Amino acid sequence: MELADQLLCRMAEEGVLNDGTIGIFRSHEHLRLRRALLRSSHLSAEPFRLAICPHRLQELDVSRIKGDLTVSDVLLSLANEECRESLQKLVLTGLDLRGENVEASSLSFSALRGVKSLGLAGTELDDSGLEDVSALPLLEALDISNTNVTDLRALLGCQASLRSLTAHGLTCLDMTPAQLLYVLSHLPGLRHLDLSDNTLNADRDCVVKQLLEEPGILPSLVSLDVSGHRELTDAAIQAFVEARPGMTFIGLLATQAGFCDFFTGKSKLKVAGEANIAQISEALHRYSERECFVREALVHLYSLTNDSDEPQPDVLKLVSTAMQSHAHSLHVQLLATACVFNLTSQDLAIGIPLRLLGNIVRQLLAAMRNFPNHEQLQKNCLLTLCSDRILQDVPFDRFEAAKLVMMWLSTREDQTLQRMAVAIVSILVSKLTTEETTQLGAEAFIMKQLLCIVQQKASVGVVDSTLKFALSALWNLTDETPTACQHFIECQGLELYVEVLESYYSESSIQQKVLGLLNNIAEVAELRTELLDEDLVQHVLNLLQSPEVEVGVSYFAGGILANLASSGEATWNLDLELRNIVVAKLHSAIMTWTPPEREMVSYRTFQPFYPLLDSSQPTGVQLWAVWAMNLVCGQNAPHYGKMLQDEGGFALLKTLITHPNTHNDVRRLAEGILCSLEQQQCLG
Repeated sequence: MELADQLLCRMAEEGVLNDGTIGIFRSHEHLRLRRALLRSSHLSAEPFRLAICPHRLQELDVSRIKGDLTVSDVLLSLANEECRESLQKLVLTGLDLRGENVEASSLSFSALRGVKSLGLAGTELDDSGLEDVSALPLLEALDISNTNVTDLRALLGCQASLRSLTAHGLTCLDMTPAQLLYVLSHLPGLRHLDLSDNTLNADRDCVVKQLLEEPGILPSLVSLDVSGHRELTDAAIQAFVEARPGMTFIGLLATQAGFCDFFTGKSKLKVAGEANIAQISEALHRYSERECFVREALVHLYSLTNDSDEPQPDVLKLVSTAMQSHAHSLHVQLLATACVFNLTSQDLAIGIPLRLLGNIVRQLLAAMRNFPNHEQLQKNCLLTLCSDRILQDVPFDRFEAAKLVMMWLSTREDQTLQRMAVAIVSILVSKLTTEETTQLGAEAFIMKQLLCIVQQKASVGVVDSTLKFALSALWNLTDETPTACQHFIECQGLELYVEVLESYYSESSIQQKVLGLLNNIAEVAELRTELLDEDLVQHVLNLLQSPEVEVGVSYFAGGILANLASSGEATWNLDLELRNIVVAKLHSAIMTWTPPEREMVSYRTFQPFYPLLDSSQPTGVQLWAVWAMNLVCGQNAPHYGKMLQDEGGFALLKTLITHPNTHNDVRRLAEGILCSLEQQQCLG
């Protein structure tokens, strides 16, 4: 039963419980339910009846069901005598009482003789319904919040058994304070009372003030919630609590009370309030479903976390729950995203579990989707996402995130937000799989938007982080993705990059990113002719052999030229003498290179290199490939050693070494790769 209960609950939580999937629980011999928690699922009356009716349930929660299910449908579905006797807890929050053709007289709770806890909040329950409910012989807990009840005197019918009463938001209540206090005074066994007020108004009728001052009332009370009743005083509340030493909870959010030492110090009394983080956390926990109180708590949480210097994962988890519960509330999302930034900024994210950060990122992305035109909310989300810890380590759908951020970026011109968005996309794209990069690269609007940013910056000669991140994103987007390379060319990216190469001649960081992308294009055999422009080839050749450029620039220049020359004389549509010069210069230039100490490049595969190792290739082409492989193998031998083995590169290097026409410079480098990997036991 426990496993079946958990399966049903998880299906509801994940949003996959519906008229079709609930059918698996009809087989009560194999999936026997005891606790059926179906809240917020999409269900109709008949599938619900067929699946739930056969079980001997102890608890049934159908609150906020989306569909045509009504309270009367639920009661009719519980026609099974055994189920009626076993059912102890029933939650019907937010359901319509009856369908259009159901008579009011047919709606009765009297058959549910075993029910101890009943939730009817947000229904159309009226005074006659309350009389019916109050006749239940074992009723201990009742929630009638936000109903049409006008008179609570019917509760005297269950005064012997009632232990918990939740009655906030009774806007139709028509009782004087004296009448209400009379009813409460005749509920001597009441231990939990919720009279909180969602409207956050002053206690206009003085009901709560009179309750606090009434001597001897509710002597067994352990929990009192008066949140939302403004203008209450610490003194009155403290006196009330001290007169009832068994009290363990008091709700004081938005009451202007709870700030004295009695409520802020350490004790067994839990306080939902706004005086400190502990009170706010209690409020977020208690009121997770009540939007106005969640908003109120988040306002104060934001103020108290502006200067956070310690990670607070428990608080962040409560904020995540609030975001999930109120995904379509702009006010909640705006406040929550601001709090999330406070709780994860700087180094705070390092002390927060990755799984929790993953949940937070999913909520941030949902907020961005739900409110695409709200500038401040989008800014809050981007500020939080722009974190190395989150972008590099946290598990979430980076593909969808990159698309979402790019879609947002396409309609914005704010330079600060643009810089953050481009930085985020650049890092996200670098973390995608080849398949995901291919899909993202197929989105033409992404390519156009990034190229537009490069164009804007290049037109005024700016060198800033936005330009660099945009270039990095384009570089990663075209890595091993021929479709993206084709889109790049179709979007006039090649012409723009030639201009950037020429205008940023002294900026190595810019040139390296530009050449890296051109090298991606050069790896695609079908697109090499697009690069066979004499001026471009000559310019890249100059970068290859110039002593003034960094080795990273020369390296990618060499990659472009090696790939272009590898296609052979038949496809070389320029002067053949130029190809001979390229091959010769490749050889001479590479022999002068010194590998950099820091990591210059990384590869997901060596596949683009293997055709360059063929015995038919010129020495300069082969030399560039083995120099590149030797470089990365020296930086991360275990990773690249395994890659060589898995892809068959080990055998190709041995063939190259033993071939009689292989140049000694090439052979020496290839032998060095294998020797180094074998010494480190990276090859079998």
